[in-house]
Amino acid sequence: MLLTRSKNIKLAVIASFFFNTLFVPAGAAQEATEQASLESAGESPELEAPERIVVTATRTARPWISTPASVERVDLRQQAPGMRTDAAELLQGIAGLQVDTRFNFAQDTRITLRGFGARAAFGVRGVRLRLDGIPLSMPDGQAQTSSILLDEPRSVEVLRGPLAAIHGNSAGGVIDLQSERPWQSYVSANLSTGSANRERQHIRGVYVDEIQSFSADYARFRTDGDREQSNVKRDQWALRWYRDITDDIELIARIDDNDAPLLQDPSALSPTQWREDPTQTASQALRFNTRKTIRHQQQSLTLRQLNQPNLTWQASVWNGQRDIEQYLGFPGSAITASGAVIDLQRSFTGANASATVSPLANTPWQLTLALDHEKQKDERLGFVNDFGVRGDLRRNETGRVESTDVSVISDWQFAEQWVWVAGLRTSQIDFTVNDRFIVEGNPDDSGAVDYRENAWSSGLNYQFSDDLSIFVATGEGFETPTLTEMAYQNEGSGLNTDLQPARIRQHEVGIKLQKQNLRLQSSVFLIDSRNDLVVDQNNDGRTTYRNAAETEREGFEISGRWDFHPNASWQASYTWLNARYGDIPGDSASGQRLPGLARSNLFQQWEWRPYGDRRAQLLLAQRLRSRVATSDANDSFAPSYTLWDFAIRGEIEYASWLLEPWFRVENITDKAYVGSVVVNQGNGRTFEPAPGRIWMAGVTLRY
Repeated sequence: MLLTRSKNIKLAVIASFFFNTLFVPAGAAQEATEQASLESAGESPELEAPERIVVTATRTARPWISTPASVERVDLRQQAPGMRTDAAELLQGIAGLQVDTRFNFAQDTRITLRGFGARAAFGVRGVRLRLDGIPLSMPDGQAQTSSILLDEPRSVEVLRGPLAAIHGNSAGGVIDLQSERPWQSYVSANLSTGSANRERQHIRGVYVDEIQSFSADYARFRTDGDREQSNVKRDQWALRWYRDITDDIELIARIDDNDAPLLQDPSALSPTQWREDPTQTASQALRFNTRKTIRHQQQSLTLRQLNQPNLTWQASVWNGQRDIEQYLGFPGSAITASGAVIDLQRSFTGANASATVSPLANTPWQLTLALDHEKQKDERLGFVNDFGVRGDLRRNETGRVESTDVSVISDWQFAEQWVWVAGLRTSQIDFTVNDRFIVEGNPDDSGAVDYRENAWSSGLNYQFSDDLSIFVATGEGFETPTLTEMAYQNEGSGLNTDLQPARIRQHEVGIKLQKQNLRLQSSVFLIDSRNDLVVDQNNDGRTTYRNAAETEREGFEISGRWDFHPNASWQASYTWLNARYGDIPGDSASGQRLPGLARSNLFQQWEWRPYGDRRAQLLLAQRLRSRVATSDANDSFAPSYTLWDFAIRGEIEYASWLLEPWFRVENITDKAYVGSVVVNQGNGRTFEPAPGRIWMAGVTLRY
């Protein structure tokens, strides 16, 4: 069924909007830090100069100014200081991203990108996460940020729009976290504290010689939480080994262990409860002692060839296990209820390889070939929650997902000012569930479904000069349901195999400006989807999904950084997003806004360096968000808010010692606001409250 508004009219409006904003300040990748500060931190000084920023999220290395996509590279050392316990600290202020802190460590940070991921009841959906080329997303498309040691990444690239489709399943966008190999031996210790008895310690040791680097990290986090029933205990270990096999081949080994033995869950509140007292805890959370434990272990090996002009390649293998025990806020005692105590053991393995070659001598054409193969196995049990104690068995099944993807990407500079990047990917994704809890009243829920899907993208960039370019891009991708989303039906039992993959068509046009003290980026986009996956019902942790006939998203992004004085800078980003269901006769959601998404998000930050360097830095930030619908019917909204944050940090050097103190206050005015919403919550508890004003302080000592 066609949407009621004409696409031709919309494309004309977008084109008009684009040309009207051609010379308006737009968003940008952030500047690299100064060489001297890199050396003092023990990191490689060999970074691109500001006018030569190179991005790789498109799976080809290309200067940002000539990449035909909305892509942003952020140096995370320029983000405000903090305890690094929530992914929102790394992703704040990036155009197109809506990052919601739940202030509930039993639930992951809620991330949406141009509306993708809005349906997630927990974790991340519709957005691909990577760290140094290793996928953090499972083959079925779900991901978690809680397994990341957030101190490690040094930069992040966020790819939005059509070119993200080449990353395969659920690639509405890509968040590509990147670390750096250390080049100097050192030891460091960080101690931090804050509101609600927050405390975190992070110890790091690095050894470097002529051919290798070795690092070891340990981080410990504890808090009483901002509400009753929200205590947290979490410990993380990380080992890294970099070794030069030859002059241009490098081996990277990684071992991660994330142990969270206690993550209490205070649960969301109804709008009425939130207005009465946003600091209260849901009575169900106390009655059923809602909580979660997580143990995530992962290992990976990467071999890559660098510094070869006509051939670069990389191959990686990884495996891991994620064990979860979660107590939900209801009994789950019905024979068909699947229980309310989740016992999940997830194992996953994968391998990928890619090579970029220049097939024709003296022709600026790069061809990248890539192969990805991943497996996921979920051993899932469900038990009755007998008021915080594990009761009788209600679920026993094994779910498997296996995916194989082949992709090819062409990057061709066919004229001095023109670049064309195009890609094609074919994917095979197989789902199987074997049910072993077959009793009277609960039949066999086993099932299987296979998907064969293709994705493609194409982008054209025209560079007017060294510092100004425009681009246009289009593409089509797909998003399959996850194992979790297929688990339930509203009526009856069995795997919800009626869910179809969403087909997503994206178009965008944009402009980039890159000067010595100013970087700007702006784009307008249109996203149409068929069979979009949306939350149908959400009742006490049991979430069902359905395919919407059509959804449409149109929007505008603008962001930038301006170093208007040697000692001061200003950065800002604004995203306007109009996301709606199509007009569907007889459907209550017809024409309504997609829940979970703000129409406007504004971020701006002023930075002042009194001495012109890193000895002292003061940051003042503003965050503004418009109201957010909580259900398809749009009958309830989380109110809009404007927040102010302040931070200060410094550096004191003495001989071989470096001292880095910092202090941060969030929500200076102590405004009551909703940090996140639970979409289509059947019992009405849709508001996840933020705590008001909070403070944090810390110090790092490095030798």
